[in-house]
Amino acid sequence: MDQRRHRIGILLSSTGPYGLVARSMLNGALLAVEEVNAGPGGVALDATVVDPEGAIAGYVAGAEALLGSGIRHVVGCYTSSSRKEIIPIFEKRDALLWYPSHYEGFETSANVVYTGASPNQHIVPLVQHLLACRGTTAYCVGANYIWAWENNRILREALALAGGRVAAERYFPVGETEFDQVIAAILAARPDFVFSTLIGVSAYQFFRDFRRACLARGIDQPARMPIASCSLSEPELEAIGPDAVDGHLSSSVYFSSLAGARNRAFTAAYGARFPAGPTLSADAEASYIAVHLLAAALARAGTEDVGAVRSSACAVAFDAPQGPVRLDEATLHACLTPRIGVSTRAARFDIVAQASEPVAPDPYLVRSAPRVVPASRRTALRVVP
Repeated sequence: MDQRRHRIGILLSSTGPYGLVARSMLNGALLAVEEVNAGPGGVALDATVVDPEGAIAGYVAGAEALLGSGIRHVVGCYTSSSRKEIIPIFEKRDALLWYPSHYEGFETSANVVYTGASPNQHIVPLVQHLLACRGTTAYCVGANYIWAWENNRILREALALAGGRVAAERYFPVGETEFDQVIAAILAARPDFVFSTLIGVSAYQFFRDFRRACLARGIDQPARMPIASCSLSEPELEAIGPDAVDGHLSSSVYFSSLAGARNRAFTAAYGARFPAGPTLSADAEASYIAVHLLAAALARAGTEDVGAVRSSACAVAFDAPQGPVRLDEATLHACLTPRIGVSTRAARFDIVAQASEPVAPDPYLVRSAPRVVPASRRTALRVVP
């Protein structure tokens, strides 16, 4: 059977301050391209890869170059700042950005397909878990951009409803690695948990420094002041290193330790194709999902026309490593399965709670009033034995 060939773009910062996770995302996308091209779907993908090197100007230049060359579909961006910077370019040129990362929500665009977790699929389940199991006082440490601001706002509202509080919020430039002052402030405040929205090398250094400071004071950090995150992933655990890798909470829709034949096949294929790593992450799986959904939509639509592909994408489903995934037609966000993991000394996650089925996206948290889902209407996470 002849395959219709389609050019796509991949716009990911495989170098720069968060290059480790973005390289895993690139690998996930490339693995999916190879599977599509070897499969019976009737389409083949020619991928042009652009590395913005973590710079906003690089994303703008990369998006302009890809769309200017005639490409209509691009899988790309890790940070919300990069995504927001290039959405107007996609809207102006009527192209489609396939955004493969968890994010803070409060956004929709007819020119963006979101295959990573939205807030009701990661921050809300994490808040519920923390309130039930860890306490009501948080200290927030984050990167100084919209991802951290919005997640901290949701956390702050949830804690207030539960009679808790945020002791303080501190923000740092992406790439910052000096945390002595904020760590001293955290130790003085003694919160029930630390909520981290740091990314890349900043996050890795903070985890190491905080564990070291706690040990110096005889504090069992994972038990007394655990760090919770909506972005911590397996390659980052490896980057943190063995002295501070265990006992951290992460809320995600995918962990590489998931049971099941589909995930075993995925991890085996990824490991064989990319033996040098980086290790799989949730965002790597989201990139993998994005490419497969795009290919299925192109095959169904029979054209690269954005409107036709968008409609087709909402009519297909994908048997993803995390479980079944489909797009919500109203928001172009994916239905995904929330999970809570605790990191281990092996730089992996033990899954301690998960939803029983995929959860519909709610990017604006409009299905709850107030914004964090009340107990009577929340999606229950079952405890994993």
